[in-house]
Amino acid sequence: MGLFDKFKRKKIVDVPEEDENVRSADSSESTENAAPSESSDNGGRASLLERLQGGTPIFTDHEADIEYMEEYEAQQKEESLYRLREGLKKTKDGFVNKVELLINSFTKIDEDFFDELEETLILSDIGAETSADICDKLRAEVKRTGTTEPADVKQMLKDIISEILTGGNEMKLETKPSVIMVIGVNGAGKTTTIGKMAARFKAGGNKVIVAAADTFRAAAIDQLNVWTERAGVEIVKHGEGSDPAAVVFDAISAAKARGADIVLCDTAGRLHNKKNLMEELKKIARIISRELPEASVETLLVLDATTGQNAVNQARLFNETADITGIVLTKLDGTAKGGIIIPIKNELGLPVKLVGVGEKIEDLQEFIPEDYVNALFD
Repeated sequence: MGLFDKFKRKKIVDVPEEDENVRSADSSESTENAAPSESSDNGGRASLLERLQGGTPIFTDHEADIEYMEEYEAQQKEESLYRLREGLKKTKDGFVNKVELLINSFTKIDEDFFDELEETLILSDIGAETSADICDKLRAEVKRTGTTEPADVKQMLKDIISEILTGGNEMKLETKPSVIMVIGVNGAGKTTTIGKMAARFKAGGNKVIVAAADTFRAAAIDQLNVWTERAGVEIVKHGEGSDPAAVVFDAISAAKARGADIVLCDTAGRLHNKKNLMEELKKIARIISRELPEASVETLLVLDATTGQNAVNQARLFNETADITGIVLTKLDGTAKGGIIIPIKNELGLPVKLVGVGEKIEDLQEFIPEDYVNALFD
């Protein structure tokens, strides 16, 4: 079950074994009296996929539905991997393919090889510090294994990057309601990300309330209003220039009253006014802590992958002003700089939790390090 299905109510009940004679008699009687089948291959029941797409809750006492669920989840996983691979094509061409060309151009592993590799990593937006760290780990692994073949380095490099990225990638949304505060500069895709998250959480069976707390820009409120209407979720908004913390307070109050699962909070993207931003985020955090002291709270920083190392610098600055729990990296499909995921985690300790690999709602995906590395290297 994925992140966006986190709170979805499911009830799958095992069917007790029936007596063979009773089953036979019931079978012939039900066959004669049954209504015409809606689907020739599922015994008259709408498939799980049809019910999911139609928004019908899944309450079932049929074992076959377990198979439908597994089939559906496998299909979703396959489609997700395909979208990720497509979205990372430019990064693969600009990063991994260059590394492969380098590997193929050497016949032995020596310091010249490591120097060339480090330079290639730096030019691929991995950054000087992380590139050096990766090469140091690679040297240690080459020494440990005693390998002399450059071709063996690719798998080692893949394992090292996977190890760097793994840890803290899952969002902790364990309470009802849970709160997700979304921060970032204007233009990074913050408001669009909130809209997509709202739509996906709603489609997963969750009751969602969106707090339009970016009161600095009227356009942000209007944009969120469009997204929430499209997703069919409730929005709490005040006028332009109003107190963002008051918007969040009202959204939390609404969530309590209506039994919401998720509260999504937009915030103003004003990195140029660092002091005001810090105070505003602190005030919002105090409201959340006071009104929902036991709630799970995620603070997600949205970064635009196309900005490369500038995104890493933004993360560093925001990390000084907010208690960031994770990163959302958008626009991966439009850049060859998707490797910035690595220094963000390696240098700042901030795990990537969601990635955007396209414009569609389903193109906002949970970040799974293994899938990311496989999409790049395989």
